[in-house]
Amino acid sequence: MIDSELNTKLSTDLAGLPRRIGALIYDAILLLALIVVVTIVIMLARGWREIDPQTWWFQLVIVLVCGFFYCWFWVHGGQTLGMVAWHIQVQRRDGSALRWRDAVTRVVAAWLAGAPAGLGYWWSLIDCEQLCWHDRLSQTRVIRKMKPKR
Repeated sequence: MIDSELNTKLSTDLAGLPRRIGALIYDAILLLALIVVVTIVIMLARGWREIDPQTWWFQLVIVLVCGFFYCWFWVHGGQTLGMVAWHIQVQRRDGSALRWRDAVTRVVAAWLAGAPAGLGYWWSLIDCEQLCWHDRLSQTRVIRKMKPKR
């Protein structure tokens, strides 16, 4: 297959921004529930004493929980639960599965892409390959995963 045919095939299989945002919203709901559970466990361990949300260690715990959530799912199947619901999957540019190093790079790059009003995500609307900043920085892509035919 020549390069232009391969690029055309890849671009038609890539997930668009609406699917990505749908998966992010779904995952945000799951993450909120996970953060509540983690907070309850921490409070239980502290004898039900209140936790100041501005505490550096608590903020670090929340960041680590969120980062681990995404990395674990991406390394183990390439899909978070939100991505499963929206039929999308993350993979390396060569089509292989993400390794832990790839997943950590992608998570950090995604936070950077989201920081300036989501500009790194909106970029995919004008990118010739529909890639967000974090896709480019981590050498990954998000593809549509078709439902298996019965």
